[in-house]
Amino acid sequence: MGSCNLLQPQFGKPGNQITLFLLLMENRAKITMRRNQRNLRMQLRYPPKEEGPLNLWFRSRARHLNRFKIASEQPKRVDTTKSIKRETTIARGEAAKDAEAGKQNKPSHIKRVSSVGLQVDSVLQRKTENMKETYSLGRKLGQGQFGTTFLCVEKATGKEFACKSIAKRKLTTEEDVEDVRREIQIMHHLAGHANVISIVGAYEDAVAVHVVMELCAGGELFDRIIQRGHYTERKAAELARIIVGVVEACHSLGVMHRDLKPENFLFVDQEEESPLKTIDFGLSVFFRPGPGSKTTLPFLKVGVKVLSL
Repeated sequence: MGSCNLLQPQFGKPGNQITLFLLLMENRAKITMRRNQRNLRMQLRYPPKEEGPLNLWFRSRARHLNRFKIASEQPKRVDTTKSIKRETTIARGEAAKDAEAGKQNKPSHIKRVSSVGLQVDSVLQRKTENMKETYSLGRKLGQGQFGTTFLCVEKATGKEFACKSIAKRKLTTEEDVEDVRREIQIMHHLAGHANVISIVGAYEDAVAVHVVMELCAGGELFDRIIQRGHYTERKAAELARIIVGVVEACHSLGVMHRDLKPENFLFVDQEEESPLKTIDFGLSVFFRPGPGSKTTLPFLKVGVKVLSL
């Protein structure tokens, strides 16, 4: 009996009652804490639509805990915004000072040189009609170093031409002005050849020189070669015969083209048997046949005969 009494808990004594009370309070506190944590997680995962006092308390508590957690986990950041702004301000100030110093040290007697094309009275050395009264410019067809080619329509007949407009401001030297004059002169000199582009007229206004020519809408020989991929031997010989024939005609008239390439040969239309025209005489010059060029013309004539066989 004595041993049984020792094993049974004696809750009747004051000390044992206090121990039991403390155990119950500890368990209650643990249960309350777990319930609060569970409710807090639920509030964060599924926020309520209506904000009540309890919900507001949970939200404020969650923000406090998250702020404390982020502050404890992440390292402290160093705010460098002020230093960056300060360095940027210093750099801008130094750049402004350097610019002011450069302006002060720049010689005042140096002036911008105007283009010769705008200084001369007339590039064509003659007075011409207003091109826009006779023709109307359309879409852009091509772009060169000095000029831009546009589609040109004659107002009276509606016939389409090509107009090469050369800006005077780009004619910076006397040589540039002379090249434009010589190009127009050579085109008139070669007029009438079946494989040389025909010039219709040359006009000049305050800002540009306009050269009206026949329209070749078939595209470049270079693009036609790329499109076909390859030519038969007979077709290649026909094209080579035309090109060599143009060179022979130019040399017989004392003209060297000096810029022969597939891009400077245009087809009149998109047909397979379209005529081929030579263009761009901007680099061409007149020459006098001399001792060094006596064999040139006979050689070209023989070449044309061989290719025509």
